[in-house]
Amino acid sequence: MSASGLGSRAIIGRFFADLEVYMASAWVSKVGMKFDSDQESETYKWLGMVPALREWIGGRNAKGFRENGLTITNKKFEATLEVLVDEIRRDKTGQVMVRIGELVTRAGGHWGSLASTLISNGTGSDSGLCYDGQYFFDDDHSEGDSGIQKNLLTATEVPALDVTTATAPTPVEAARAILGVIAYMLSYKDDQGEPMNSEGREFLIMTSPILWQYIAPAVYNATVNAGETNPAAAIIANSDFKISVVANPRLAYTTQFATFRTDAKTKAIILQEEEGIKISAQAEGSAEEFNNDRHLYGLKALRNVGYGYWQYASHSTLS
Repeated sequence: MSASGLGSRAIIGRFFADLEVYMASAWVSKVGMKFDSDQESETYKWLGMVPALREWIGGRNAKGFRENGLTITNKKFEATLEVLVDEIRRDKTGQVMVRIGELVTRAGGHWGSLASTLISNGTGSDSGLCYDGQYFFDDDHSEGDSGIQKNLLTATEVPALDVTTATAPTPVEAARAILGVIAYMLSYKDDQGEPMNSEGREFLIMTSPILWQYIAPAVYNATVNAGETNPAAAIIANSDFKISVVANPRLAYTTQFATFRTDAKTKAIILQEEEGIKISAQAEGSAEEFNNDRHLYGLKALRNVGYGYWQYASHSTLS
């Protein structure tokens, strides 16, 4: 489609249509839960506070909100694309629309960029604290009746993480490590002492592209190592478990991978939005066109991210 035949309204319409398609398949939509905000910051005190059913003895035992919680402050973000009027007039091959498509990629990938920073910081930094005051990935989570729990995992917790070569596990080694981590996560308890992941059936494995080339075959190849059956692929094929693998170039992992439960009603990451992506244009007939012979397409969003339930995520290190 030639951009010379498109006005700003058509360009904006294409932007939002393509953005919707992009977000529908984005990994961040699987590990993050979106909350609308109507103020500068929001505090989440509901984390960990859903009571379990108990025998009715001596009246109801109501559970309120926590004293502590997690506060997320919204931040303002922008991106502005310049399109010269002469570029629009001369364009015969849709090059301007290609640039709009790249703007869609930037907008759609913004949640992923913010969430990737959270994941990277989760093993220990001032910004890596979650609602219980611990690092998101830690070895001493404890609240209420949960007991001490870990989601910073090594071969001590999951023996299958001990492989021949940590930077290049075989598909069978990687498959057993993944299954071992998921099995460990199924035992996590909430502050009522109740299992958090007993119904968990869908999980996402995230690592760097370098390690992804070894992790992915562990999930997607039915047979490996001269015809040996892949244990992870066999479980996926013969049960209701679903496991997906994502290569995230923003992660500097060499021997690590993160695992997220994706089928819970709540998620490991909170996506907070006061104002969603908006696109404004100074285009046909504008002062910008008259003075500078160009059109401007500006994106703006008010949003931020934070940690949700740590029990729906784990960080594992191969050794």
